[in-house]
Amino acid sequence: MSNAVLEALKNRRSIRSYKPGLIEDEKLEMILEAGTYAPTAKGLQSPVMVVVKDPSVINDLSRMNAEVMGASNDPFYGAPELIVVLADTNIGPYEDDGALVMGNLMIAAYSLGVGSCWINRAKEMFKTVKGKEYLAKWGLSTDYEGIGICILGYADGDYPKAKARKNNYIIYD
Repeated sequence: MSNAVLEALKNRRSIRSYKPGLIEDEKLEMILEAGTYAPTAKGLQSPVMVVVKDPSVINDLSRMNAEVMGASNDPFYGAPELIVVLADTNIGPYEDDGALVMGNLMIAAYSLGVGSCWINRAKEMFKTVKGKEYLAKWGLSTDYEGIGICILGYADGDYPKAKARKNNYIIYD
């Protein structure tokens, strides 16, 4: 039996090399809509998504992310756009809520032929002075914490294959 959702879940992989150029607005809107339908504790919807397409802002955020690692490389792998997922720390298990949004974004992107990758260190980025300036620019209080950055674009090269699943992944009682 075939199921499109299960196939997307099994075949989506992190993309770490991107072609230049933005994805179509229609596809981006569909990806964002999928993010808004992620489950959240008590339906309180603690996360927010900030779409970034401006190359200078992407470069700045990339530098911030690299600084957290003590590196100078581009941790966004040249992705032409990204979605910053943040969540209100005052609302329930906000980290879990944000993680579910990230998952929905990546699965939706794959289903539309768009590559994606979850970039960590958002939490540390938005605790910095510069990170707090971005929060203010986006109309968010410092109660918002970075959950992840979903980079988006079209894969440049072969699409990765899934690794074999480990034998003891599932345990029945």
